[in-house]
Amino acid sequence: MSSSVSSPYSLGFLVVGLAWAFWILLPKYVRWRSRVAMLNAIPTVGPTGFLSGFVGTYRFFTNAKDILQEGYEKASPGRMMVEDLMKATDDQLSMIEAAAETLQVEYTLSKEVVLHPYHVAIVRTPMTRNIATRFAEVRDETVSAFADLIPAKDDWVKVPAYKTSFQIVGRTANRFFVGLPLCRDSDWLDLNTNFAVEVFISAMIINLFPSFLKPIAGHLLTRMPSSMKRATKHLAPIIEERLAREDEYGTKDWPSKPNDLISWLLDEAKAEQREVSDLITRILAIEVAAIHTTAFCNALYQLAAHPELVVPLREEVEAIVEESGWTKEGVGKMRKLDSFLKETLRFSGGGGIVNNRKVLTDFTFSDGTTVPAGTTIGVAAYMHHHDEAQYDNPYTFDAFRFYNMRNREGESIKHQTISPGPDYITFGNGRHAWTVFCCV
Repeated sequence: MSSSVSSPYSLGFLVVGLAWAFWILLPKYVRWRSRVAMLNAIPTVGPTGFLSGFVGTYRFFTNAKDILQEGYEKASPGRMMVEDLMKATDDQLSMIEAAAETLQVEYTLSKEVVLHPYHVAIVRTPMTRNIATRFAEVRDETVSAFADLIPAKDDWVKVPAYKTSFQIVGRTANRFFVGLPLCRDSDWLDLNTNFAVEVFISAMIINLFPSFLKPIAGHLLTRMPSSMKRATKHLAPIIEERLAREDEYGTKDWPSKPNDLISWLLDEAKAEQREVSDLITRILAIEVAAIHTTAFCNALYQLAAHPELVVPLREEVEAIVEESGWTKEGVGKMRKLDSFLKETLRFSGGGGIVNNRKVLTDFTFSDGTTVPAGTTIGVAAYMHHHDEAQYDNPYTFDAFRFYNMRNREGESIKHQTISPGPDYITFGNGRHAWTVFCCV
């Protein structure tokens, strides 16, 4: 009796369960099929079939340049793609989400850096506005760093360019960020340099794991706890002293307040963002970006390869310094130097893929290609900067390429290193140009 009564109910529950599962799973299946169709319609490079992802990853690590070149030639015209990315809204294509995924910020830094990226606005406004104000200090640190690390000698000496350039950039950037005496503290500088390298290496390895294993890999590979401990030793007393001054005077604008990154963060931080640990995390994030976005070392290599450039560059610098002094305004007049640096970045810039964006909603490019949500896209910078459609003789290093462009009628303010455009994407493009590196 019990069995005969329960059977209809069991059957009913089974039917309802199957109907409910069908109702839930069908849209997901349709979405999955639609995504696959969109991806299949996009020209691709690399292996296909079982384990193709692992094989493709290995090939990319060992031969990325050729793979990117093949993909660049198959894709839409580079300039058009860049322009489409520039026009897209943050709700369509997210730079912050792409950076968080690429650098696995949840494990290498902190989720808060992505969830509440208020430090991005600091890079755009107070940091940029204070370049002129702090210029003399930055120059002083540059001179001091060169004197310590590359002292003048009567004879030739060997200097490790890559390591030394990191140290000089680290000291100069930190004079701007945290000031004296911390900017010259050997442990603080060593922490920043090594932490920056560790973030990129850890992220690269974590990204090799499937999603369900990334939390385990992230926990095992991250150096964040030990780095935070070292950073706290240096920064906590400074931050706590600033907070105490605010309490003492009852305002953020207390007398003799330092004009540096710590103060700028405290001015913008809200509630729990003003906790010492959160502030330190954001300082480390900005340090990672600053130390890894410099043309300094490549510029040294280009000067060594083209010694004939030393005299004209030196003559320009000396003439302008005599006229305007060592000021931000004076440096802005050094057109040949600016052209040399921009050409260095174009010709031998380290960015393989830039303008990275996470697709939040299905996005269609001008040529009709649709990229599904959840995909990460970017532009192959080296290929774009060596495209004959963008530049004449792109594989020739022409130090004064952009200087000559600026001498054309009506183009005197164009083609500067700080002026990104569809043909020059070293620092990203659109609303997020330059600040892209500080959104990790």
